[in-house]
Amino acid sequence: MENIRNFCIIAHIDHGKSTLADRMLEYTKTIKITENQMLDNMDLERERGITIKSHAIQMEYEYDRKKYMLNLIDTPGHVDFSYEVSRSIAACEGALLVVDATQGVQAQTISNLYMAIEQDLEIIPVINKIDMPNAMPDEVEDEIVDLIGCDPEDIIRASAKTGEGVPEILEAVVKRIPAPKCDPAKPLQALIFDSIFNSFRGIIVLCKVENGSIKRGDKVKFVQTDMEYTADEVGVLKLDLEPRNELGCGEVGYVISGIKVATEVKVGDTITHVDAPCEKAISGFEEVKPMVFAGVYPIDPNDYENLRASLEKLQLNDASLTFQPESSQALGFGFRCGFLGLLHMEIVQERLDREFNMDVITTVPNVSYMVYDKQGGCKEVHNPSGLPESTLIDHIEEPYIRATIITGTNFIGPIMRLCLDKRGELLSQQYVSGNRVELHFMIPLGEIVIDFYDKLKSISKGYASFDYHIDSYRPSKLAKLDILLNSEPVDALSTLTHESNAVTMGRRMCEKLKELIPRQQFDIAIQAAIGAKIIARETVKQVRKDVLAKCYGGDVSRKRKLLEKQKKGKKRMKQIGNVQVPQKAFLAVLKLD
Repeated sequence: MENIRNFCIIAHIDHGKSTLADRMLEYTKTIKITENQMLDNMDLERERGITIKSHAIQMEYEYDRKKYMLNLIDTPGHVDFSYEVSRSIAACEGALLVVDATQGVQAQTISNLYMAIEQDLEIIPVINKIDMPNAMPDEVEDEIVDLIGCDPEDIIRASAKTGEGVPEILEAVVKRIPAPKCDPAKPLQALIFDSIFNSFRGIIVLCKVENGSIKRGDKVKFVQTDMEYTADEVGVLKLDLEPRNELGCGEVGYVISGIKVATEVKVGDTITHVDAPCEKAISGFEEVKPMVFAGVYPIDPNDYENLRASLEKLQLNDASLTFQPESSQALGFGFRCGFLGLLHMEIVQERLDREFNMDVITTVPNVSYMVYDKQGGCKEVHNPSGLPESTLIDHIEEPYIRATIITGTNFIGPIMRLCLDKRGELLSQQYVSGNRVELHFMIPLGEIVIDFYDKLKSISKGYASFDYHIDSYRPSKLAKLDILLNSEPVDALSTLTHESNAVTMGRRMCEKLKELIPRQQFDIAIQAAIGAKIIARETVKQVRKDVLAKCYGGDVSRKRKLLEKQKKGKKRMKQIGNVQVPQKAFLAVLKLD
């Protein structure tokens, strides 16, 4: 146990943590590197340069004639996966805090750092990318010293690209990070920090043994789900799974029990023995709650069952995705899916397209609201069509987030205006260093799910970083905005919005739809309504045939007769005609600006 070191890498997106992990694996001769980002093995991860799932690997490192087992956990850098990161941090005794020498400390770095400090981890600061021509290692060093109060000598300067500084990092891991503190004599307690789905062997559970030990063939129990299994195989994580007879105290490894249902394995759960269970589970477990909801519908209605099968398979790899069937008048049958955030939603859409070849329509994303009726009852609503009648509602509460934005001082004004336009309130403002400022806002989650991040990036020319945490639910004056086509509501386009935004949003939606809906042989009325009150209207003019072309003279009654005949035909056509809303219209509503 003395020779085990468990550590993770925490950093903002694109600060080079996966490349640094590659160099460490190469230096310890765990693998011969053939391609970059060995641990990010999904196509999407490599293309976008982001880590989507946590990865764990064991390295053997010799220092001072002693062999050490280093267990590295590479974590995602995006705010959507912060719960996964918190469980990975809980499985470690130390963390490498990687900061890009060209960009400095970013919002995600700070939030993950606070998580690590709460868990009492030993922090090793690393400045990466010092070989870049625009690197500013001295300024970044000052930022890190301000942030964690360490000595400048403690900060390691490295370049993951060239491999400079990697030996010093490994040496610091052995010297500075303590060995795991646990008791082999106590009952088994193992923390699940991730799971992988294998189509032949079921779900492979990745865990860290906190107390006791687990042997092959042991009867084990998962505390939160109260399910019992047999540990068919246990082992450690090298580049492939390496079976062992026993996972000892403080070790990181895997357990295979032939579990086929993804929802039975929850990240943050505790594994213990059936015969001698532990007194209490490891603290910090939370149910992962989806925050953003959207309808996902197949473009071809016959693909409904294929879409269900695809989502079920995807859920095996990604347990935080939730879905339930729903139907829409405009789009037919589909699913209401819950995502952790916008990046998660984008990734799921992309994976459906690539891995399962599914063409889908996604409706406007929205968040969950708490609706209180006049009898005092409370109901959680994910979809505007699920709202009760407005006469029955007492009040609606919406989720608020606590947002941290780090930016240059010359962008403070526009960013504040953006946040205040989104009904945000400024909580505090601190100068991090030199010309960088950290802003804290309270903003309704519903306001940031559509285009907030894109706007923030364009306002700040890409120099602002954004991070958020769900704070609480607060009462809000919300209105359900319906879009009617020829007096028929299109439920897929209805949204919940604040009363102050409703009229302008209704007008903009009507104008946008007028451009996108193709002309028919009859007038199409596009209306935006709140309850029974119409707040905006546009008309798509009909395509008309010139029936008077053959009348080059003669009495007006001949012309009138022809026009009346045409009018009757148009009226009949309007009764039987229906309006198809093109896919572009649903996407356009997402990008109204």
